[in-house]
Amino acid sequence: MTPLSKDSRRKFLKQGALAVVAAATGSFTIVPRHVLGGKRPDGSPVIAPSDKLNIAAVGCGGKADVNIRHAFNNGSDNIVALCDVDDRQSKKYRTQFPNAPYFQDYRELLDKAGKTFDAVIVSTPDHMHAPIAMAAMQLGKHVYVEKPLTHDIYEARMLTEAARKYKVVTQMGNQGSSGDATRIIEKAIQDKLIGHVHTVYCWTNRPVWPQGVQSPKDKGESQPVPPEVNWPLWLGTAPARPYHEAYMPTRWRGYWDFGTGALGDMGCHFIDVPFRALRLKYPTSVECSVGSVYSDFFKEAFYDDVCPPSSVIHLTFPSEDRKVKEIKFSWFDGGIRPQLPEGIEYSDVFRDENGGMLFIGTKGMLTGGLFGNDPKLLPASKFADKALPAPEKPLVEGKTEGHQQQWVKACKQGHGAYTSSPFEEAGPLTETVLMGNLATRSYLAREDGKFPGRKKLLWDGETMRITNFDYANQFVKRQYNGGYTL
Repeated sequence: MTPLSKDSRRKFLKQGALAVVAAATGSFTIVPRHVLGGKRPDGSPVIAPSDKLNIAAVGCGGKADVNIRHAFNNGSDNIVALCDVDDRQSKKYRTQFPNAPYFQDYRELLDKAGKTFDAVIVSTPDHMHAPIAMAAMQLGKHVYVEKPLTHDIYEARMLTEAARKYKVVTQMGNQGSSGDATRIIEKAIQDKLIGHVHTVYCWTNRPVWPQGVQSPKDKGESQPVPPEVNWPLWLGTAPARPYHEAYMPTRWRGYWDFGTGALGDMGCHFIDVPFRALRLKYPTSVECSVGSVYSDFFKEAFYDDVCPPSSVIHLTFPSEDRKVKEIKFSWFDGGIRPQLPEGIEYSDVFRDENGGMLFIGTKGMLTGGLFGNDPKLLPASKFADKALPAPEKPLVEGKTEGHQQQWVKACKQGHGAYTSSPFEEAGPLTETVLMGNLATRSYLAREDGKFPGRKKLLWDGETMRITNFDYANQFVKRQYNGGYTL
């Protein structure tokens, strides 16, 4: 052991004396770990639960508004650095936090201000989630990343492994995972209230942004870049294209280079519930069909650049229930809904305009809306005297509204603290959600000038490969542009 200097010894003895006084008076306090010299890989101090968390926000508009607001929590924690490629989006928080340095490039933020913060919130378009989160974790920063966790399957696997390697606290922004409905359904399914579940349907009313339309890129259109926007940084990992207002600030979701469509946007909210309740692993197969919009000029669907207006995805999962060989899961978006079993009417059961979910078991059915809200056992006559069970996992203060603060408090406790959607769970969920997009893009992409059409794709989850249609594997991992790496 290195001998203490006189100053260090004096400081140590002083802290010890304070601890003795605290013990004698019964006023125990948590001594911040940075006082004791704990450091992160980048040299920033390790914090204690009694301290405020210093947070950097990458992305300041749209969903970031909710994330920043709830993480800041009226000043219970600190926002110490800001980053956005669009000065219009960041204006509100640059005004609210005038002392927080502001950057347009997240790499500059990490390089110049990294030692001032402990954690990073990533609220950008999907195509930039992975490189930002990875760079932050490599510096030992805790990360909160909006859903879907990543743009492609490979990125999700890499972030999951990185969170484990760098021992940081993580959370994906699917706030329903912090609510009670998710936990109630999880307990009900695992208690076999409706018997052995073999079929699940989920659906959403999204997209509520343009999909299935011809893009400005396909039409050869462009517009002048607004002076407040750093267009090359906004494009980031995506291939270069001219600026057009059709892509931002939120309509990027419908373009393959930037977003993941209705499935990527809402799948992490809806599919999360059965994924947890049934303890699903990697799917073994995926199949899809999509709605078509045809151009009078091109006489064909134009989906190379834009997500389709609607889709139906069918996934098959191995079952951990020995009474069920496999679990059939189907997803519907763009206004398409599944046919309900006899005796169930949408108007009677499903009143959430955002969408719904239906579990079908050997003894009955269970329904829910977004996040699994308003769960019901069906048929009602059979379950009249049956109450849904209380959840077992810890609830978050403020329910879904506390999702960000749950992460903040876990960051103060350190690696291993509970969060509702850590990358260990959010990563595999995101991979499953993005399997639907892999199937969609394989279905729509041209092979030898023709659409291959609907095809059941067989998936090896461990190796991240489609085993019966190699053409589809190009959508497992995309190539980055602009010099970005993972």
